[in-house]
Amino acid sequence: MSGILGRLGGWCARHGWIVLTLWVLAAGLLTAGTLVWGRPVSNDVSIPGTDAQRAHELMSEGFGPGFDPGGTVQLVLHTANGTLTDTSREQAVEQSMDALRRVPHVVEVDTPYRAGGMSSNRRIGMITVRLEGQDTTKIVQTSERLVAAAAPAVRAGIEVVPSDGSTPADKQIETGASEIAGVVVALLVLLFAFGTLVAALVPIFTALISIGVGLGLIALLGHVVDVPSTASILATMIGLGVGIDYALFLLSRHRTLLAGGVPVREAVRRTAASSGGAVLFAGGTVVIALSALMFAGVPLLRTLGWITGVSVVCAVLTSITLVPALLGILGHRVNALRLPLAGRTVFSGRTVSSESTGRRDGPATGWARLGAWVARRPWRVLAVTAVVLAALAAPAVTIKLGPLDNGYGDKGTPARRAYELIETGFGPGANGGLVVVAELDRKIAGSTPPDPVVRTLAQRVEHTEGVAAVSPPKVNEDGRSVLIQAVPDYAPSDSRAFDVVKRIRAIEVPGARVHVGGEVAGVADMGDRIMARTPLVVGVVVLLSALLLLLAFRAPLVAIKAALMNLVSLGAAFGALAVVFSHGLGSRLVGMDPPPSSGGSSLDPLFFSVPIDTYVPLMLFAVLFGLSMDYEVFLLTSVRQAYARSRDNRSAVAEGLGSTGRVITSAALIMVAVFTAFIAYPDPLVKVFGVGLAVAVTVDATLIRGFLVPATMVLLDRLNWWIPRWLDRILPNLSIEGHEEDGEPAKTEPEPAGAGRHARP
Repeated sequence: MSGILGRLGGWCARHGWIVLTLWVLAAGLLTAGTLVWGRPVSNDVSIPGTDAQRAHELMSEGFGPGFDPGGTVQLVLHTANGTLTDTSREQAVEQSMDALRRVPHVVEVDTPYRAGGMSSNRRIGMITVRLEGQDTTKIVQTSERLVAAAAPAVRAGIEVVPSDGSTPADKQIETGASEIAGVVVALLVLLFAFGTLVAALVPIFTALISIGVGLGLIALLGHVVDVPSTASILATMIGLGVGIDYALFLLSRHRTLLAGGVPVREAVRRTAASSGGAVLFAGGTVVIALSALMFAGVPLLRTLGWITGVSVVCAVLTSITLVPALLGILGHRVNALRLPLAGRTVFSGRTVSSESTGRRDGPATGWARLGAWVARRPWRVLAVTAVVLAALAAPAVTIKLGPLDNGYGDKGTPARRAYELIETGFGPGANGGLVVVAELDRKIAGSTPPDPVVRTLAQRVEHTEGVAAVSPPKVNEDGRSVLIQAVPDYAPSDSRAFDVVKRIRAIEVPGARVHVGGEVAGVADMGDRIMARTPLVVGVVVLLSALLLLLAFRAPLVAIKAALMNLVSLGAAFGALAVVFSHGLGSRLVGMDPPPSSGGSSLDPLFFSVPIDTYVPLMLFAVLFGLSMDYEVFLLTSVRQAYARSRDNRSAVAEGLGSTGRVITSAALIMVAVFTAFIAYPDPLVKVFGVGLAVAVTVDATLIRGFLVPATMVLLDRLNWWIPRWLDRILPNLSIEGHEEDGEPAKTEPEPAGAGRHARP
């Protein structure tokens, strides 16, 4: 592999302008395609085989317009003075309803003056608009058109707010600010790290090209598959972080070789042969972890996984092709535009003078001294680090999962305002109604009085604990299904609403099979499906990642240990999420507004709990496991090279930590900066990902790679690189770390046949 990557890097360096032109053209054309054909999204959360999905399928069979998903929009009316029944306001509402009936795709408009359509004080009401044939992927745009049609009511002093059944994930999020902030901070870190403007711009430029290509591909894929609206945001977040990091690893290695007197193109070849392999395997672990989400049994997770994987693949491809091309074009000018205060800046266990004279100064890095310090007292370091990590992970057991409804949206947004008005006028459960659909064993007529089976079912649902109100039963056209809408006593984000779903599903009526749909029921089914599939997904991710590391380093214990270390950093990340969101100690710091039930606008609490969507932990697990493996691969590559030279495990661990400490720290700072910048997004889901990723990378690059990994490697000693002879014979020798050592000529002789258990890599 090192040979293939070396030849690829060398070719790109010799034909740099061609490679650069191709990548720029690809990014430009794909971006132009997005502007021409758009970026369609679909937040379809259907889960085949679940009870809620069956209920939704029955809803679309003969119950009339508006019962399909996305087929109903509520216009919430509110007047601060007087009531909606005042003559002038009632006339304005009637005029608005006439205008609504003329809007395309509107087939039915229910008056707020019907039974149950208005609050007890007559100040809050709801116009129910049923649609047919509309684009269900553009819920927000449809709602805006309906509000515009209700202009007569607005002119009469009535507030009109749409409640379209969408969630925060459905809202169109304006991108740009967070990406710019992340790039600016990354540039500052690179300037401090490299000391030259040209070198700092190489990773930034590479990552931006990678993101442009990745987002363009994702946008075009949206025309043939369902792509969630948050997919492009997560892809940008992950792609930007890894894109800069991978280029950083390659550039730091290249500048070290240049400082050692290696010619430009030879330095590019050696960089691609050694660090390029580490980048390829690091990216491979991320893609494998994300691909394992296909086993979760949730289409939304599967799509988010492979869409995010597209951005990672683009980051890897630009790193092993575009970066060598840029380095070949720039030559020694990569060190141009040096900052006035720049000193020793090259990342390696040995620093080089700022004048790039090629003379190496002695070891002088704090990371090298830390590595030596850890190597002298591994047991104590292991014990203390384990205690600290256990304390960080302990809160994870209290993490609160549940649906993130519009009550947690930003104050002042239409969705949040509609949520507050509905809760005030009709109770918290009105924001998350349940749809009870029963399949009947025999055909009945929808006459009055209702059939005994229908009447019994309606009575059982109405008297279920936790149900506040029910609608009259509605029989479909063929008389084989009956639909009852139920309003629970609890908000969608209240876990007690799940209990109501279970109680209704437990209803047994002879001649009817009961199904429950709606937002709350769908989230409950998603949670059950994810809980059942989590062990499978975790097992697949851990086993495949360990197998990839085994192929890379031919060391079973190292592969197993790396997988376990990643799980440790994941525990710390989930602990942070529990503290910030579940316990609410940092929910306001990340820009969240408290829900109405937390105290209202006049007495907003300082701390308030925020539920985390049930699919987020599994998605975070896949992303974090892959990202954590990045630093593991780079550290192990350096330790392996040092061990191959000295055959001394302690010194190899210290040297490996010293030679990668700076670059891993800078890479982690960049990732943390990018992820933290995304916390500013208004979408709560993105905030959760930003906090989780930032904490995990921080813990991984400091406690895990700085203390825990070196301590365990010192204790394992030569067992780190032990491999059974039978396994040594069947494993292919991929040699991702290559055979080059600090700029020495590459060794082309093959390894002697029958190498021992601790064979030279």
